[in-house]
Amino acid sequence: MRRSPVMTMMIRAAEKAGRAILRDFGEVEHLQASRKGPRDFVTVADEKAERILREELQRARPRFGLLMEESGEIEGEDTSHRFVIDPIDGTTNFMHGIPFFAISVALEESREAVAGVVYNPATDELFWAERNEGAYLHDRRLRASGRTALADALVATPPYVPAAHDFAEWRAITTALADATTIRSYGAASLNLAYVAAGRLDGYVETGLKPWDSAAGGIILQEAGGAITDFAGGKQWLKSGDVVAGCANLQPKLLEIAAQARKSVA
Repeated sequence: MRRSPVMTMMIRAAEKAGRAILRDFGEVEHLQASRKGPRDFVTVADEKAERILREELQRARPRFGLLMEESGEIEGEDTSHRFVIDPIDGTTNFMHGIPFFAISVALEESREAVAGVVYNPATDELFWAERNEGAYLHDRRLRASGRTALADALVATPPYVPAAHDFAEWRAITTALADATTIRSYGAASLNLAYVAAGRLDGYVETGLKPWDSAAGGIILQEAGGAITDFAGGKQWLKSGDVVAGCANLQPKLLEIAAQARKSVA
């Protein structure tokens, strides 16, 4: 196992932001019964975590650009490198006191993810990977599962219809997946991808994602031996927001299900 200086810095930034939002997460349950509720509180926590990440990353790599969920894009002098940041992926879970959320930080080179960190401070689980260096949970090497049968698999997918997506098409996809395998909905894209990398999940299918949702988790999965494509089987999943991810044996089968379901409503 070898961590580059930039990876060490990314991990340090994620852990620092994690300590801040973990304190906030401890207060969320006390807000559930209040009239105002936790939503505004969580928004402040989200913005605070993003500020910490931005400051730490810019201090270490001031010439790199940033793409952030809350603040948008900041172009850097070095136009080929960009950090992609989601300060709290899974804000709905966070807001309801459910410990399934993560800080997600990816480094892109020429708009391709080359390093990623997904950190869940509630469980203190740190997933990370660098291109051609493998994927890890802390210091333990990750491998995607070797399952071959969809009937034995566990696949994450949201039950809702993304606002920008065709309702009939998404209903057909999720219905076909439910018929073929066991599905779950956890509510944080970066962790779903990291869980596929760790073999906890065998696949993940979703649409309407943003780059900050999937960039870090995507390279972690790839470095763990898994596969990720768009709905056409191509490499445009960061751009399109359509993700079919899975272990090497099952990802093609999940892609086939999605393709056939889309064709059935075309």
